[in-house]
Amino acid sequence: MRARPVGRIVGCALLALGLTVSAASVALAEDAPAAAAGSEPLTLVTLQGPGTSAGTRDAADLLARQDTLLAAIGASEPTYRWTTALNGFAVRLTADQLGALEAQPGIAAIEPDSVRPLAGRTSPATVSSAVTSPRLRGGAGVVIGVVDSGIATESPAFADVPGLGADPQAFAGACAEGDGWTADDCTRKIVGARWFVDGFGADRIRSSESLSAQDVLGHGTQVSSVAAGNAGVSVRVDGRDAGRFGGVAPQARVAAYKACWGAPDPADDGCSTADVVSAVDAAVADHVDVLSLALAGGEGIDTLQRALLGAAEADIVVVGAAGNSAGSAYAAHSSPWVTTVGSAVGRMSRGRVSAPGSRSFAGGGRPARVAGRAVLAQRAPAPGVSHRVAGQCRRDALDSRQVAGRIVVCRRGGIGRIDKSENVALAGGRAMVLVNLRPGSVTADFHAVPTVHLSARAGRTFSRWVARHPGAKVRMSRISGAPGTRRTAPWSAAGDPRGASVKPDAVADGDAVLGALPDATGRTWGVFSGSSAATAHASGLAALVLGEHDWSASIVRSLVASSARPIPGSSVLVQGAGALPGQAPTAHLALDVPTHAWRRALRRHTLADLNTGSLLLPTRRTTTVRTLTNIGTRPEYFSVTARGFTSHVVSVRPLAVRLAPGQSARFTITVSGPTTPGGLDDGELVWLGARGGITRIPVALTR
Repeated sequence: MRARPVGRIVGCALLALGLTVSAASVALAEDAPAAAAGSEPLTLVTLQGPGTSAGTRDAADLLARQDTLLAAIGASEPTYRWTTALNGFAVRLTADQLGALEAQPGIAAIEPDSVRPLAGRTSPATVSSAVTSPRLRGGAGVVIGVVDSGIATESPAFADVPGLGADPQAFAGACAEGDGWTADDCTRKIVGARWFVDGFGADRIRSSESLSAQDVLGHGTQVSSVAAGNAGVSVRVDGRDAGRFGGVAPQARVAAYKACWGAPDPADDGCSTADVVSAVDAAVADHVDVLSLALAGGEGIDTLQRALLGAAEADIVVVGAAGNSAGSAYAAHSSPWVTTVGSAVGRMSRGRVSAPGSRSFAGGGRPARVAGRAVLAQRAPAPGVSHRVAGQCRRDALDSRQVAGRIVVCRRGGIGRIDKSENVALAGGRAMVLVNLRPGSVTADFHAVPTVHLSARAGRTFSRWVARHPGAKVRMSRISGAPGTRRTAPWSAAGDPRGASVKPDAVADGDAVLGALPDATGRTWGVFSGSSAATAHASGLAALVLGEHDWSASIVRSLVASSARPIPGSSVLVQGAGALPGQAPTAHLALDVPTHAWRRALRRHTLADLNTGSLLLPTRRTTTVRTLTNIGTRPEYFSVTARGFTSHVVSVRPLAVRLAPGQSARFTITVSGPTTPGGLDDGELVWLGARGGITRIPVALTR
């Protein structure tokens, strides 16, 4: 891991004091009992000015300011205190105390605590096929801090294996003990573990939960494994070999910050903002290199975004999930100091069902070649079973005399997808065609029999053909070549056209992504979908870059986002720069933002003027300026093209620059065209380097 000069965080004496206070805060967070039922609600209070991560404040001074404010309103000792990523606290207040608080000077934000949803849907019962690990190395010495539901130490994805490379140099985290968790559970791979529950409430968690960093839900383990799971790990599901697995940055280390919990009702699972902010505060004090938050919720520059600002000021690459609430909420993590990642779909393995007469139907799947007569499951019910239940291929619902040796057409719904193929196998079926009954995703699950999963439209057509040709043979095969074309996921939240910057910054694969699971879920591998999987991918890419270069967090964020490739037909406010690559970016241009500039722009309400790698411009604004820096090792020519705009003319001056290593150049973007209210016009600026690098800057022109 890159060694950070102490002066970039805080002076030596102040650093020691800040870390001492932060450690005490963490101990309080982990050891204090939960508040009694019926007590006042938890309120999050942020004082003006930065925490110690900005290098300009003294922790003792911050605590004194907090004590003065608490005494002024007659409040008791806070549940949490924060001094590193921000200056603030979480405290239970009466209505009178809250009223008195609002009249106090020097307060930046007051917010009621809330529970945020995890940005992924875990499916422990279904597993996509694994592939050979794309890389065996990358990310050595880098620590990814994962704020989530914990981590499963028993997974081979996090084993302390040879070949992890250089150890982190500056990480200062601890391994907090808990239920069944000791300091020995941390290794060279899992280098830190903390847990925070007092916001959510220890009395509100499900009985199977563990008051420790141990993951029970599975979400945190999957995110951590995709970002930094070991390379070449064998995957076995139900006794079958499913290939090998490896994370994006397999040599990176993981520090787990458990702030998300399971409730008795799974609908109540989530992450208290107070717990999450406490986790961020601890991660900044621990000196993680990348901070991954695969959770959504929140609007604008709230308490969490202010804590993440402190992380950015500490030179940490912050990556957050856009969320899965398209149509009901804008993308989460709207602040420009967070790399916000949405979901792309369509890269799954695909299969084909071919019928006589040159008719074929393509869908998700990895089937072996098989041929046989097809039968509709609803027409082959076991004695006493309804056609509806048989159609869903439930257990013991199929008549083995009618389905033995056949390709069985099952309807989606009622039970898990993989359970249907197991039931087909138990009844003697040779293969399965799974059909959607309504619009929805298709998947490439790891099934008990060869399977192709068809969309609702293709499924209806195929089912009608089988009904008309009950004795005909069909053939099933895997579609060779590259996986399907990417597209943005219909659930991936889009950015606010009135925001300060383009969100999401980019998208990554977020559908049926394979990841490790804790033993507590009943399976050791599973798939998950949503922007949490995409966030894990982006976090791993950032670790790959940091493992090779001692660059600032701002440059790494710029490189990662600008390396994306646009998805045709998708707007900038849905995909940002486009779909992220599977490899570390190789371009030599970056847009850098000094760490002190974030807070100054927030204070002056000029966030849109920051030197970020995207532009969100109202059409009434005709010009803006950005600065590019050559971060390569050789002089290079760079030229630019503006493309994709339909109703505006976007020009850039200069059109080309020659930059020596470390040299920067300003360029001006000018927009001309209609200024009356209208729809979105978007496109991109593409900088091409003479050595082959491509840097994309998405542009959205709003009404």
